[in-house]
Order: sequence, then C-alpha cells, then structure tokens
Amino acid sequence: MLAGSDFSKQTYLVTENTGEVSGNGQNNPKFGRSRLRLTIVTGRRLTWSLNPRCKIQNLKCPSPEPRTPDPGFSNPKSEIQNPKSSNPAFTLIELMAAMAIMLLLTSIALPLARVHAQRLRELELQRDLREIRQAIDRYKDFSDRGNIPTKADTFGYPPDLDTLVKGVELKGAASLKYKFLRKIPADPMTGKPDWGLRSIQDDPDSRSWGGQNVFDIYSQSQGTALDGTHYADW
Repeated sequence: MLAGSDFSKQTYLVTENTGEVSGNGQNNPKFGRSRLRLTIVTGRRLTWSLNPRCKIQNLKCPSPEPRTPDPGFSNPKSEIQNPKSSNPAFTLIELMAAMAIMLLLTSIALPLARVHAQRLRELELQRDLREIRQAIDRYKDFSDRGNIPTKADTFGYPPDLDTLVKGVELKGAASLKYKFLRKIPADPMTGKPDWGLRSIQDDPDSRSWGGQNVFDIYSQSQGTALDGTHYADW
C-alpha cells in the first residue's frame, strides 16, 4: 500500500485477463494475461493495490501537479526559531518571581545561620570551661598528694590562672615544672580571656573574686543561651 501526492484527476484500470487499460489511456498488450489490478485515484491521496506476482512494464503515471501551500497552515519551526515571537513581558515576570523566591529563601536561611553560629559558640564555651576546670582539679590533686608546694590560704587551689600556664616546680626536682594548661582560652562569648573567678571562700553565685585562690571560673557574658539559661551560670 503506498500513498503519494496529488495527481490530475484520472483513473486507470488494468483488467486481470486482457491487460487492457481503461480510463484516460490506451490499450497496452504488453500486460498480457497478468493478474494485476491497478487503480490510480487522484485528488489528495494516491492508492496502489498490487498483486506481488504481477510485473508492470512501461506504465507511466501522470506527472504530479505542484501543491499550493495552505494559507491557514503555520510551520511550528518558524515560531520556535524566531526569537522575536517571544513575549518580553513574560521574561520580566520570570525575573521578578525568581527575585521573590531568592528573598524568601534568604529570609529563612539567615535566622538558621545565626542560630547555628550561636550553637557553635556555646559548644566552644562548654569545652573551654571544662578544660580550665579540669586543670584546676589536677592542680588540687597534685597539691593534696604533696607533689607541689602550696600556701595555707589557698587550700591547695591555684592562686590564679597564670600559674596553671606557667607551671609549678615539683618537690624534690627544683629544675622541673609541671604545667597544667597550655594557654588560657578566650571566652567565645566575649572574645577575650577575661574569665570570672571565684575562690573557695566566695559564695557559689558570687560575681566578685576574693583573690585568695581560684576555685571556679565562669563566663562574664550577660547573654542568654538557646535553652534559656545564662552563660554566667554555666
């Protein structure tokens, strides 16, 4: 089955036994006793119905007439390839929508970033407090064992934080010093190593240092943690 283009309106019929071509043509004896039925129906579509055992010889079809383009038909490729057919207002709407989405995401991301940064500072504060307090406890342990000299009013605690960094001479080895802390870390909430100090003679919630010894430390920040507690109470 084969579909073709437009031809002039002519019809040819080849009979099975005689080989005669009827229609707008002539008799063609070369077809002989062939088993062929050929029908050409012109117009918008061309249809062939052919027995595969038949052979066609010297059959010429009419020349096709040129097709005139349909004025109502539009080529979609021309619309796609033509950039002038796009609407510039639609591009402006897309830009405004993208800016609105970016502003929305920024307004959501900034508070989350601030909370994350505050949580990191709180973790650093907890680590620094634990490190200094462990150094004070080691000093107290050395004092109770008699490994380092102590003063009576210190109760075995360091006189200040600098003593933990500079070190203390061990008894029986005057040339050796034991250091309890590498350096005094800075308070991540204030950015300075200005820790609040309490001696063993001070009250547990005292904000002033008596100066006799260093029993505990605290942050001098007046801020509030994410859990609602004050950094000075940690």
